[in-house]
Amino acid sequence: MKFNFRKASYYALLFSALGSNSDALAQERVINTINVKNTKELHDFFKYTGKDVPIVSGHRGGNEMGFPENSIATFENTLAYLPSFFEIDPRLSKDSVIVLMHDATLNRTTNGKGKVSDYTLAELKKLRLKDADGKLTNYQIPTLQEAVEWARGKTILSLDYKGVPFEMTADLVTKLKAAHFVIVGLHTMEQAKIYLARDKGFLFASKIIEQKKLDELKNAGIPFSQLMAYVGSECKTESKELY
Repeated sequence: MKFNFRKASYYALLFSALGSNSDALAQERVINTINVKNTKELHDFFKYTGKDVPIVSGHRGGNEMGFPENSIATFENTLAYLPSFFEIDPRLSKDSVIVLMHDATLNRTTNGKGKVSDYTLAELKKLRLKDADGKLTNYQIPTLQEAVEWARGKTILSLDYKGVPFEMTADLVTKLKAAHFVIVGLHTMEQAKIYLARDKGFLFASKIIEQKKLDELKNAGIPFSQLMAYVGSECKTESKELY
């Protein structure tokens, strides 16, 4: 079940030197998908067995010239190379729509300026995203709903926390029946309660670099089969007991 190959229509936008004209070029590309059908499959996918295949987490979608972070086009492009799941950043617009944007401001990643929260969704959709080199693309800021609907049957999304009320994100994911392919970045035990009250199968990701944090999660009663631990990039001698 884990890895599948499928064809998908991929649209590349070609720009003139002045950036004033663009043509959509549709071509068939083979993409590598992770098609998880239920929460049990999600838990099993990340369960350690000793015979596991390495899986890449695309931070904000990936990093390639011409493809901006937190963009559906970038997710699709990454899947053309290898199976991956994606860490993304939900943030609220002025009219309370959840969009994907890492920074609180638009300056670095778009041709807009100021706070994301000062713009309505309609205003945000008029902007264009920049790639990692700061070059303008023709890609728009996606909503979380658009990203979730695109990801179904293709990949898994991991949601970081950028200030969106826990209830709002949990309600949207539940409404879209997407708990089986969405991982939730866990920051408080209250957050876990909010999500599990809506779907008992949610999978959480938490930074666990000290024993105190692990004990806190144990006491909260979150099943370890529903917990992905980020332990840092190096094993510290003083944390031997934790590992």
